[in-house]
Amino acid sequence: MKRFNISALILCGLSITTQSNATNGINLIGYGAESTLMGGADTAVARDTSALNTNPAGLAQIKGKLFDGYGSLLRTTDLAHKDTLNDQQADNRYVLLAGGGYAQQLESLPCTAGIGFFSQGGAGAVYKHIKTPFGTDDEMSSLFGIAKVTPGLGCQVTDNLSIGGSVSLIYASIEQKFFYDTPPAPGFAGFENKGADTIRFGFKLGAQYKLNEQWALGASYTEKTELPLTGGTAKFNFGTLGIVKYNELSIKGFALPREVAIGAAFKPNADLLLSAKLNWINWADAINDVTTKWSDTSSTFAPAVMVDVRPQDWHNQIVYALGAAYTYNDKTTLYAGYNHGKNPVPKNNSSALLAATLEDHITLGFARKLDETWKLTSGIEFLLPKKVTYDSPLFGNNAEVRNEGFFIHFMLSKQW
Repeated sequence: MKRFNISALILCGLSITTQSNATNGINLIGYGAESTLMGGADTAVARDTSALNTNPAGLAQIKGKLFDGYGSLLRTTDLAHKDTLNDQQADNRYVLLAGGGYAQQLESLPCTAGIGFFSQGGAGAVYKHIKTPFGTDDEMSSLFGIAKVTPGLGCQVTDNLSIGGSVSLIYASIEQKFFYDTPPAPGFAGFENKGADTIRFGFKLGAQYKLNEQWALGASYTEKTELPLTGGTAKFNFGTLGIVKYNELSIKGFALPREVAIGAAFKPNADLLLSAKLNWINWADAINDVTTKWSDTSSTFAPAVMVDVRPQDWHNQIVYALGAAYTYNDKTTLYAGYNHGKNPVPKNNSSALLAATLEDHITLGFARKLDETWKLTSGIEFLLPKKVTYDSPLFGNNAEVRNEGFFIHFMLSKQW
């Protein structure tokens, strides 16, 4: 029976395996409601349990005990792939994210300790009915997610200076399906990748410094964390020749990037807080080449081991964030923010499974004290439209990906 060169058969589909919905690269713009509703301008402000994932020095501002639980609902309004045969909206129009944290001031030290759970980022696109270049109607999908469990500590070193650190247990997973039910053709075979994941450790350090009653500064450093996805399985469809299963699947080349953030907060009066952040994100070192390896098969005609390497060459990114919090009265605070980060993905490395990475976000929201201990924070994040046009060996020239939508954010907090 003829032996197939499957390296040539996976022509498209693996150029990258994530699709960013609402992010700076594959990171969300903020964590927790206040951080997000101030546009991610949180480095000099961080003062709730989301500080564990933004600037752990901010934990020192928490007195007593604090619990935060938050949820975010994403509604995409134009998450789409377009080519000469398609102008198709993604089928997964809604995404739900959740997280929260608990922090408690220590009795014997000028420190506050906490632990939190965070949906870090990643996203996915599911197109159940794409018209393929091979005359079929088939599914094209990629789902990628990253979550963290993060304990940390923030300490008041002097009256003006606080420092902190957090360690994260990071979980990432991925699943893909690309024209799996389409009969094989020269240069192509459909496939399904399932179950590849990883657990890794990462850390973050931070500081906040109060210059005076009006000005505060903040800085944080996040170390790079490699995310080698292993332990999965894969299947290739060879039509009349049958299905080939690979019992070992690994996808390597993804990482959470090294980051350096600096911020400033200004209170011109007792009711108004203004904040700004610059965040350098080292994507060029985090996502460069993506290597997929299939191995361990009982097939008599497929290669025992296959390796596919796809250059990605992401660019470094500088994110600009501006935020405002206005104390309307004793019970109500109003929020607004803006976040901008240029798309780090080179145009020639765009793909049908990589929607246009959003660049601009506008946020509006409020916080309302329900009683002496409970507070509700809520708001909306607008994901402004982004479109990328690129040439594809499978979908032809001038293929297009589009992205647009909005988040609704909620957080319930109790401090006692």
